[in-house]
Amino acid sequence: MASLTDLVNLNLSDCTDNKIIAEYIWVGGSGIDLRSKARTVNGPITSPSQLPKWNYDGSSTGQAPGEDSEVILYPQAIFKDPFRRGDNILVMCDCYTPQGEPIPTNKRYNAAKIFSHPDVAAEVPWYGIEQEYTLLQKDVSWPIGWPVGGYPGPQGPYYCAAGADKAFGRDVVDAHYKACLYAGINISGINGEVMPGQWEFQVGPSVGISAGDEIWVARYILERITEVAGVVLSLDPKPIKGDWNGAGAHTNYSTKSMREPGGYEVIKKAIEKLGKRHKEHIAAYGEGNERRLTGRHETADINTFKWGVANRGASIRVGRDTEKEGKGYFEDRRPASNMDPYVVTGMIAETTILWKN
Repeated sequence: MASLTDLVNLNLSDCTDNKIIAEYIWVGGSGIDLRSKARTVNGPITSPSQLPKWNYDGSSTGQAPGEDSEVILYPQAIFKDPFRRGDNILVMCDCYTPQGEPIPTNKRYNAAKIFSHPDVAAEVPWYGIEQEYTLLQKDVSWPIGWPVGGYPGPQGPYYCAAGADKAFGRDVVDAHYKACLYAGINISGINGEVMPGQWEFQVGPSVGISAGDEIWVARYILERITEVAGVVLSLDPKPIKGDWNGAGAHTNYSTKSMREPGGYEVIKKAIEKLGKRHKEHIAAYGEGNERRLTGRHETADINTFKWGVANRGASIRVGRDTEKEGKGYFEDRRPASNMDPYVVTGMIAETTILWKN
């Protein structure tokens, strides 16, 4: 008798006549939750243009009224499925009304318009996003490795640490790292963070709209892995009150002009533009960010814009190598861990390339 594990791991490649499973993924009504459902299609699939549109009940995700509940999924990016493996795929979609209008939670649509603008496309914008997150115990919503109702020792020993008393959840983190590599996501690294139970993965450099696609699918894969592990993923920017670091999504950015000789002057002009639109960016950089951007714990105060070289207490940090070489990239440290990567990447490109101050 086959076990449940045997059946979950069945290899279908030699018995389904080119049928594969496509898991359609989309952003739900809260703007941060991820939803998905699967369908059988003829494979192999090498482009999202080969996939059919699909639909779902938007009244059950907070994205449509019950009397007109149909929302249409448009496939936009495909990745290898690390769970089903074989030729099966994950499909990142965005959402439209039956009339073809993007629904309000479809932030990809506007970002794609920004990245397709000739002036933006010519600058080949690169992004490297540092996604911080916290792993919580399932039944008590308290970080893993923490005593229930209590606290571990103060911060200091946990950042990039090893050991059973300092690093909690490494099996989840490493499984996620490898699953993202398998999927074809340009994940570039992981590390333990300052607060115990908190981790980070980095995606990039990714060009334009692909940065948002890759972060959303990496988040989806992490949700699926924590589901199996029986722990809860939190993207709250300040999961624990008090003298504990919050969680951000620092966004590293460069354009072609910044990466070429003389690029440091281009970087400084871009930062000046970002400063002039500070309030607009903060408003779009994630819910609850005011609890994180306090001027403490490696942040700048939410109402203050400042930049500096190697300054992790600044809104924008420029690396020493960039200053020395006169070209390179900068890091926007303001985005919260629960930010929408389509919004943040698109807005940075819009402000630094298209906006005329």
